[in-house]
Amino acid sequence: MMRKRIISVAALAVSASLLFSGCAGGSGDADAAAGGSAGDSELGLPIGEEPSTEANPELTALLPEEIQESGVLKMGSEFPYPPMADLNEDNRAVGYDPELVRALAQKLGVEAEIIKQPFSTAIPGLQAGKIDVYMGGMTDTPERQETLSFVNYLFGGFKTVAMKGNPEGLSTLDDLCGLNVAVGASTVQGDILRSHDCGDTPVNVVEYPTDADVHTAVRAGRAVAFVTDGFVAEWLAENTNDGEVFEVVRDPEAPAGFSPVYAGIGILKEDEQLVEALQAALQELIEEGTYQEILDRNGLSDFAVESAEINQGKAL
Repeated sequence: MMRKRIISVAALAVSASLLFSGCAGGSGDADAAAGGSAGDSELGLPIGEEPSTEANPELTALLPEEIQESGVLKMGSEFPYPPMADLNEDNRAVGYDPELVRALAQKLGVEAEIIKQPFSTAIPGLQAGKIDVYMGGMTDTPERQETLSFVNYLFGGFKTVAMKGNPEGLSTLDDLCGLNVAVGASTVQGDILRSHDCGDTPVNVVEYPTDADVHTAVRAGRAVAFVTDGFVAEWLAENTNDGEVFEVVRDPEAPAGFSPVYAGIGILKEDEQLVEALQAALQELIEEGTYQEILDRNGLSDFAVESAEINQGKAL
């Protein structure tokens, strides 16, 4: 299970300062394809060496020529977004997505470069060639499939998070009707809430550019709750200030989270070679057990997929 972390307002400020202090170009992970530092434990993320794997030359040959020539796979992700991604005290990317992309890169015989890319600009970043793939718990939807292909790597629902003690007595989605609820910009969560049947008092969905802003809005009372991926909700409730800030709303109608969806590695639809290469690499990681090790280390075992599939996302 996830390791607890103590997050204070000051610690969040440090994390934010790391995020905006020049890591945008890359995390240095091309030179550190395996092995976390002991400092990772202070973030509540895994300590010790990351799972590693061996390159498969047959899979390397599947990569687009430009990636084979550069020897680098560029992955975009948003920080902080634990347990998916965070930065340790050395400004190194840690968490599920960084660990998985480093393992995928190893399997493909290249190095991983991790680049800060806000979720709301993921697709423009891919289209501009700044990144090759986006990994950040991106929900696989038919609308996004018009532009992207997804190598699905997680499956789970969404959950509502309120302040500790759940002062509004929230339970089901109906309880959010007429209230301010925070979500990340351009997320599926916002679409779900806006489409929820509330009669004459719809949910007042308030979008924020980053997840840190979403959490701050609830702590500051600008929203009564936020909605996020179930695995992120549970992690935040357990780890923020040792579990004393947030509380996951336990919906009796959807104990595992509502509207379960696939999340995946987002790749431009026309990059068919890269899609094929990553699907094959993920399948090998699944079969050899490296994928499960990475899930277990990051407290995400309940959200595993059984095999590497493409575009399983359906209309919500």
